[in-house]
Amino acid sequence: MFRSLHMKLVLIMLLLITSLMTVVGAFMMTSITGFYIDEFYQQMESVFGDSNPANATFVNSLRREAAQEDGAKKLQEMIEVKARDLGLNSNTRNYYILDGHTGAFLAGSDGQEGFNRLQATPNLLAAQGSVASGTDVVGDQSDITASYMDIAIPITGGNNAFIIYIYDNRDTVSALNSQLFLIIVQALLVGLLISVLLSFLLSKTMIIPIERLTEGAERVAAGDFGSTIEVDSTDEIGILTTTFNDMASVLQETLEAVENERNKLDTLFLHMSDGVVSFGRDGAVLTSNPAASRMLGREVAFYDYDALFGQQFPFRKVMSLQRPNSVSGELTVGGRILELYLAPVSDGEDGGAMAVLHEVTAQRKNEEMRKEFVANVSHELRTPLTNVRSYAETLRDSEDIPRDTTNSFLDIIISETDRMTRIVQDLLTLSRLDSGRAEIKMVRFSLLEAIESVCRAVELEAQRRGHTLVRKFSPPLPLMMGDRSRLEQVMMNVVGNSIKYTPDGGTITVDAGVSGKNVWIEVSDTGIGIPAQDRERIFDRFYRVDKARSRESGGTGLGLSIAREIVLRHHGTIGLSSHDGPGTTVRIVLPIRQTREGFHAE
Repeated sequence: MFRSLHMKLVLIMLLLITSLMTVVGAFMMTSITGFYIDEFYQQMESVFGDSNPANATFVNSLRREAAQEDGAKKLQEMIEVKARDLGLNSNTRNYYILDGHTGAFLAGSDGQEGFNRLQATPNLLAAQGSVASGTDVVGDQSDITASYMDIAIPITGGNNAFIIYIYDNRDTVSALNSQLFLIIVQALLVGLLISVLLSFLLSKTMIIPIERLTEGAERVAAGDFGSTIEVDSTDEIGILTTTFNDMASVLQETLEAVENERNKLDTLFLHMSDGVVSFGRDGAVLTSNPAASRMLGREVAFYDYDALFGQQFPFRKVMSLQRPNSVSGELTVGGRILELYLAPVSDGEDGGAMAVLHEVTAQRKNEEMRKEFVANVSHELRTPLTNVRSYAETLRDSEDIPRDTTNSFLDIIISETDRMTRIVQDLLTLSRLDSGRAEIKMVRFSLLEAIESVCRAVELEAQRRGHTLVRKFSPPLPLMMGDRSRLEQVMMNVVGNSIKYTPDGGTITVDAGVSGKNVWIEVSDTGIGIPAQDRERIFDRFYRVDKARSRESGGTGLGLSIAREIVLRHHGTIGLSSHDGPGTTVRIVLPIRQTREGFHAE
């Protein structure tokens, strides 16, 4: 009930009014009681005090009268004369004349019965003690908590001693306090009623804007940042409302920016080529992207850290690292070589860890190919260089070599030099093709004429080896777009290999045709063939099936590599086809039409 601000404000106002009226009532009642006590003793002082010469004369008169035989009666007569000054009233304030030695009642305004109802008070006892000691000390000590006011004045004369005792029962003060209490209670009730009404008005004035703020905060918590709260005042609550509206607007803009960035990160996370996996502090997978599952060959979400990377690095070791430290290593999964990077998300063991996977299979393969390429180039150039050096040193060191032998040595040197030149030229051609700087001259030409040109060029070499060159293609073959000289170079390399690696007396068949939007060319031979384990690598650079025979035939091992690069630049394919019997069949497929945009010119 009292949890609402409205009831709290009402309760505070009630407590405030009640406390205030209680304090004011207590203060007024105490002040009235003190006032009457002070007034009582001031009246006594005005009659019996010795500060005024007239009072001293009156006291001396009392002492002279007390010395007479009927001293008590004389004192009574004199007190009656001062009754008005003393404020005597038979209902509330009375006087008594007592024997100074025994304290017995002698005379008074309330009689013997009235005196008997009184108790011995400290002031009366003090006056009796002063009479006994002969000091004439007045008993006039006040007590605000007592239910009476009194004063005891010792009067001695001759051998007689009396005590004038004035006693006020404070009924007037009590009646006045009772009336005052009633007034205070009535004022309190009225004040409470007014305070309740005012507190309701005040609480409504304060609570309505706060309730609006609460509703606005609930809408913001629910994700509604567009609505604003009406500002009705310029006070602190109005300023708070305005600030809240500004805060909601800024929060909406901030969340929109965060959502935009999160969408970007989600898109990047889903489509990035590197795999990312995050783990909780217990090693469970929190998030992962498709690349991680693809690289690891399993659905990462169904596993934990120990199942994925526990063999490489213990999870506790990763969690013990301090940022920005990390650990890295390599793992092989299904033929893929992956670089693994592991790091804690935050310092301590409460934040979890993050794993990043980067596939380096192609890089490692390229590195191996580069190493093999360098080794092959070195080997291919070393052999002719060794031969050139050997024959040159022989010519230099020997003076009696016959002329025929010298010419033979020089022919070998020239041949080896030509071989190195061909290797360098082929390497330059491959380099230009790799970098896209090779000049491709696109022209429309007759495929039939190009094939015939190649066949005529190799026909003499085929006849020298006793081969039969068979032409199976027949008109019409279409005109096609391409670099004729480059494509003739491809066919020359393929047909030339068939002639070189086919034993003497074999058959070389050249065939061509059209298939849809493409043309195809096949070169078959009855030669030594290519073993199954070598078929995938014959287009690699410097790769030879029979290295010894290739060197004997003068090959560089780059011809088919160059042929493949030229065909790829023409958006075609080159490869081995199935072949019945011994020998090899190479099939080339090229599009009839080409777009110039697909080629680069020097």
